[in-house]
Amino acid sequence: MDCDVLILPGLWNSGPQHWQSLWHTRHPEWRRLEHRDWNDPGRDEWVAELDAAVATCEGAPVLVAHSLGCILAAHWAASGSPLRAAGAFLVAPSDVDAPSYPIDANGFAPVPLAPLPFPSIVVASTNDPFVTRERAQAFAAAWGSAYVEIGDADHVNTDAGYGAWPEGEQMLLDFCTQLRK
Repeated sequence: MDCDVLILPGLWNSGPQHWQSLWHTRHPEWRRLEHRDWNDPGRDEWVAELDAAVATCEGAPVLVAHSLGCILAAHWAASGSPLRAAGAFLVAPSDVDAPSYPIDANGFAPVPLAPLPFPSIVVASTNDPFVTRERAQAFAAAWGSAYVEIGDADHVNTDAGYGAWPEGEQMLLDFCTQLRK
């Protein structure tokens, strides 16, 4: 693939059997964002860490985000960084504004609702415990993202049976192909 990819895991990182980790293993040329603190994230620190990671990419990367990583991508886009992304593949964005969010939002709330300055896709489940279908649709609409609903997929993570997730990987590869046109 001719696309520079930067993987953005969410809260608590993505374990070794998570689709993000398995994709990274299959595509070692892709990069993965690392945070100093995965368990008690602070928005400003995570945005700075993302900005530093984007700066190390050869070109504008495609952000491949899950959960809080999606909200991070939106905050980074709104941060005023001179750096750019080629696009964003945003899977199961967590609603940090909802009372169901499992930790203190630490500056991630409110969710930025400005259009993203790059093409994007929101991939959402109909029964995600961390974001309602309506809220995921609202994020996609506000961000100017294409919206893809994949049915009852819970939080689209390992616990929900999304290990290798070849359908998701193909969606990402197709998205990257579209970005090259």
